[in-house]
Amino acid sequence: MTPLRQRMLHDMEIRNLAENTQKSYLIQVRSFARHFHRSPELLGPDEIRAWLVYLLEERKLAPASLGATIGALRFLYRVTLKRNWSDEDFPLPRKPFRLPVVLSLEEITTFFESVASLKHRTILMTAYAAGLRVSEVVHLKVTDIDSRRMVIRVNQGKNRKCS
Repeated sequence: MTPLRQRMLHDMEIRNLAENTQKSYLIQVRSFARHFHRSPELLGPDEIRAWLVYLLEERKLAPASLGATIGALRFLYRVTLKRNWSDEDFPLPRKPFRLPVVLSLEEITTFFESVASLKHRTILMTAYAAGLRVSEVVHLKVTDIDSRRMVIRVNQGKNRKCS
């Protein structure tokens, strides 16, 4: 492991970044360095811009993927390498605004009635009614449901938050 990679890893651990974020940042920085066949310490704004253009035009990355790359490089240059980083030079790409699909009451009823298993229907109805993510439903325990108060406790949901 290179000293730069180790230093970046320590910086992320000190800031208690999620494990998946750490892995993603390291992958992004490694790809950036491999593209130019040089250490990121030797690369600057021109190479960053060229890398982002390559990802956008050649690899056709979605805005969210480009945002992850910018986040990783921002962390590397601001925190680990302690260099100036202007957000105006490398702004996060705008994500297209999409309206959510809103199902009618009949569509929802038809969907739930099509699920034969009572257990599976209950799981889906709970997830839908509470607006839970799949990972949150998977980790639910009986003790997380307070029927008397009509409350569900989501333990370690997105970003390890309790709510």
